[in-house]
Amino acid sequence: MGKGDARREEIASFVIARGQVRIDDLVAEFGVSRMTVHRHIDQLAAQGVLRKLHGAVSAQPSGIYESLFRYRETVAPEEKQALARAALELIEPGQVVMMDDSTTASALAPLLETRAPLTIVTNSLGVAQRVRHGEGIDLICLGGHYHPTYDAFIGHVCESAVARLRADVLVCSASAVSGRRAFIQDGQMVRAKQAMMAASARRLLLLDSTKFGKTALHLFADLADFDTVLASSAIAPQTARALKDSGIPLRLVETDPA
Repeated sequence: MGKGDARREEIASFVIARGQVRIDDLVAEFGVSRMTVHRHIDQLAAQGVLRKLHGAVSAQPSGIYESLFRYRETVAPEEKQALARAALELIEPGQVVMMDDSTTASALAPLLETRAPLTIVTNSLGVAQRVRHGEGIDLICLGGHYHPTYDAFIGHVCESAVARLRADVLVCSASAVSGRRAFIQDGQMVRAKQAMMAASARRLLLLDSTKFGKTALHLFADLADFDTVLASSAIAPQTARALKDSGIPLRLVETDPA
């Protein structure tokens, strides 16, 4: 990741953590010119991450900030580790495992060597870096346009590559869940994930508790489209009950105590 990309994500995380920040405060915090701050904000606003105001900037509502990979890594890390361990139990040696750009998939990546031999197919640069030296791991990286916000490859090249492959199991996540539907903020990422679903015999959706009761711009899938939905037991009991009553293959995962 280039210096400019890293600074842009630092600014986004700073604003997200505070909700709304004055431009002058960003200039003082990061020690850069107002022109530089405005350039980064313009790019983040174009991505739908932040919203420009008069003399200030705010985080967009409805879970849009979840697109930022580095920010997502800081959200519910204990839940993601527990979900990763639960997903590992559903993976068998010899399988072809497709993995998306989610930070939950990234949490699973270091554990996969214990299920080797495996073939890992991913569009995530982070996942690829975590598994590339694993003994017994055959890594297939999907090409495409690299997007620093997601630390992943997306676009037509990625989708075409996925369509030519067949995986035993898909491990993926979503930006938000409202009712029984999962959402993603970026349309290109939706297409990549939907291509992965079509190319996989079994589909696992991993969701930490922060994903529920939110929405994002693009519909990704109905939860019933997955063979197993692994969700943190920290979700509201009424939410879990409603999903199970509607036939969603939900499995609650306990977070290990600290």
